[in-house]
Amino acid sequence: MVLPAQKIRFLCSGAYGQRPMVEPFHERTVSAGMTFGLGPAGYDVRIKQRLTLMRGEFALASTVERFAMPTDVLAKVADKSTWARRGLAVQNTIIEPGWTGWLTLELTNHGHAPIDIEAGAPIAQIIFHQLLEPTEIHYSGKYQNQADAPVAAIREGGKV
Repeated sequence: MVLPAQKIRFLCSGAYGQRPMVEPFHERTVSAGMTFGLGPAGYDVRIKQRLTLMRGEFALASTVERFAMPTDVLAKVADKSTWARRGLAVQNTIIEPGWTGWLTLELTNHGHAPIDIEAGAPIAQIIFHQLLEPTEIHYSGKYQNQADAPVAAIREGGKV
């Protein structure tokens, strides 16, 4: 089941002493003609770094927002349509139940012209899905407590 705005807002409130699922949390906000924050059935995140992507170029970036996923919620990262119409693809990362940290986004310019992205710009949509019950196997992998910066792929043993 995809979570509606009111359930996302509740999970981001820190109710019952849990860490907020997304922080900082914003109600729906408009910045430079694009929305970020709470949507009808998702949450639009912002990019922390300023980037220019040339045609065919790939880059990593991180979100302004930090995540603390409950063990009964999984999330999927999706493109924002305004960027997608310019050729920017945000790879569809899964945010596992129990994962915490700042999200690293994988960005590719499939368009014909360079794409400039300002720091703080809305960049991707996060769609949250409720599990039927909390998972008994929550995320505890190498990206747990991910840093507040883009994190490249890490091989087992901690090497990039």
